[in-house]
Amino acid sequence: MPKNDRLIKACQQQPVDRPPVWLMRQAGRYMSEYRAVRAQTPFLELCKTPKLAAEVTLQPYEHFGMDAVIIFSDILIPIEAMGMGLELSERGPVLHNPVRNAERLADIRVADPYQDTPFVLEVIQEVKKLIKDEVPVIGFAGAPWTMASYMVEGGTTKNFIELKRLRFAEPQLLHTLLEKITETVAKYLAAQLETGADLVQLFDTWAGELSRDDYRIFAKPYIQQIVKHIRTVSDRPIILYTNGCASILEDMIETGVDCVSVDWRIDLAEAKRRVAGRTAIQGNIDPCALLAPADELTKIVQSNIDKFGGDPGLIVNLGHGILPPTPPASVRVFVDAVKNYQKK
Repeated sequence: MPKNDRLIKACQQQPVDRPPVWLMRQAGRYMSEYRAVRAQTPFLELCKTPKLAAEVTLQPYEHFGMDAVIIFSDILIPIEAMGMGLELSERGPVLHNPVRNAERLADIRVADPYQDTPFVLEVIQEVKKLIKDEVPVIGFAGAPWTMASYMVEGGTTKNFIELKRLRFAEPQLLHTLLEKITETVAKYLAAQLETGADLVQLFDTWAGELSRDDYRIFAKPYIQQIVKHIRTVSDRPIILYTNGCASILEDMIETGVDCVSVDWRIDLAEAKRRVAGRTAIQGNIDPCALLAPADELTKIVQSNIDKFGGDPGLIVNLGHGILPPTPPASVRVFVDAVKNYQKK
């Protein structure tokens, strides 16, 4: 167990002296130290170089003292191992020859994390060695629906036309793709936990594009399968993040995860009421709040904590990843506002 176990306890809804705090994408372009590494190393190469990825993982912790580190990687790493050409840059991902028919789907395989992405596991090992159990190490992966969106669209999209064409015109083909992704992600996260990750987070960034009925068909069952598989190898916490979660929050809870991570479009007090103690809650400050003056940002963070009413089970985080223009000084204000919080 890490010496600072606030995050683990919060996921388990155990009492802590204060809520734990970390930030999604806390290692990234807002830090000059990260930009210096990136100036010498392409993004995908950085992800695949364990010592460099571990260095970048630890940069924000060394500067700001969050209550956890999350390994530096990308949710699309397993997709390359499944048989797709992948380019990653600061402008976004490009996946060659998208999956839009049965012939292309036949080429997609289930990846083995130990054989196909061993560098991710080596990053965890390197970080664990360097962090010396001071704080938890978070592993992560993309959830099946979100992974499928990239594999079908070939990159980032605003309207998901190709993915939704499969949903309505060839749903069985989409289900088959989701099954392959699910098996890959389940093995990938289990391997991260077996290697030493203290908990894992599933990122379902694009599930908010689904209606509630479609979420129950094309997203929820596959997350449940992943959770069930992970439980066979580990009882460590699982966090599920969904952007645009307001309409599907209860379904997220029913996936079996320990914590639901919510975005800023839902009020934290409302989320707490609807969750009703069935899971912990992570979130949910708008990343743009870190562009506010320090005094205002402190008020925003502490108001966020107030909304939880002092009950256990809160993890302070953003409602999405930290933005590149964020001043590093604001990250310090954000973290310190949690550390210095006093219940009214």
